[in-house]
Amino acid sequence: MFHFRLTTYVLALAAGFAIVAADLAEARLGRGGSFGSRGTNTYKAPPQTDTAPKAAPIERSMTPKGAPTTAQNTPSGTGAAAQTSRFGGWRGLLMGGLIAAGLASVFGIGALASVLGFVLQFALIAIAAYLVVAFIRSRHQPAPAYARGPGAQGPRETPLPQSFASNGIAAAPVSALAIGRSDLDTFERLLGDIQTAYGREDIELLGAKTTPEMLSYFSQELAENAQQGVRNEVSDVKLLQGDLSEAWRENGSEYATVAMRFSLIDATVDRASGRVVSGNPTSATEATELWTFRRDDRARADGWQLSAIQQAA
Repeated sequence: MFHFRLTTYVLALAAGFAIVAADLAEARLGRGGSFGSRGTNTYKAPPQTDTAPKAAPIERSMTPKGAPTTAQNTPSGTGAAAQTSRFGGWRGLLMGGLIAAGLASVFGIGALASVLGFVLQFALIAIAAYLVVAFIRSRHQPAPAYARGPGAQGPRETPLPQSFASNGIAAAPVSALAIGRSDLDTFERLLGDIQTAYGREDIELLGAKTTPEMLSYFSQELAENAQQGVRNEVSDVKLLQGDLSEAWRENGSEYATVAMRFSLIDATVDRASGRVVSGNPTSATEATELWTFRRDDRARADGWQLSAIQQAA
C-alpha cells in the first residue's frame, strides 16, 4: 500500500508540471470536461436517466480505444515482478532532481525556469502517461463476471433502493451489480468531499478519494492555477437530484455510474489579493454531471473512488 500511495503522489506531481492555458470560465473541478476511465465502458454512452438523459463522450482517458484483453496485455511469466520493475526505477528518478527541476520551472524559481525546464516538463508528462497506463493494465486481472456469495447459484441480483438524494430520486434497476443504499450515500458524500478537497488544493485527500488517473488530471489543473496565480474557492456543495445509470463488475473491480445535479459556490480568485477573477463567491450555481466510481478488490479498504466525470449533454 505504501508503494501504491507513493506512486500515486509521484504521478500527481509529474502530471502537474504541464503548463496549459486554463479556461477560467470553467472554474469548477474538471473545468467542465469529460474525462477518466470506465473500464470496458469508457467509450460507451451510459444509459440515460431522468437526471441526465444524455452524457457527453469521454474526451481524455488513459484507457486506449479497442484495448486488448487482460491476457494480451500481460505477457506470460510476468506479474508482480514486472509491476515492481516498472515503478521502481522510474520512481527513484522522479523523486530525485527531475521533480525539483520541474517544480522550479513551473513556479518560476531561479535560473531553472528556462528552456531546460520546459524540456523536463514534457519528459515528465511522457513518463507520467507511461506509468499510469502501465499501472492500469497491471491491475486488470481476470475475475468472475458477477459477484457470488457462498452457495450462490447465479448472478447477484439484489433489488436496488428506490432513492438516491434526500428528495427520493429513483435508482435505475441494474442486475449486473447490486448497489445498496449505503453505496448511494457514499457517492453523495464523495461528491462533496472531492469538490471541497479540490477547492482546498488538498492533494492527499484527492489521492485517497480518486483513482491515480483522475488525481493526475486534477493535479495538472491545480498546477495551472498556481502558475497563473489563482485558486478555486469551492463550498456549499449540495446534491439536488441523483439517480443510478449503470453498475457492473469486471476484472476484479466494481463500477457504478451515477447522474447528479448539484449546486455549489465556486469562484476563481487571485491568490495574492483575493480579487474575484470569475464566478460568484456568494451565489450558488448548478451543474449536472455523471460520475463513475470504482472499487477494486485488491484495495478494498480504499472503498469507492472517482474514476471518471462526464458532462450531461
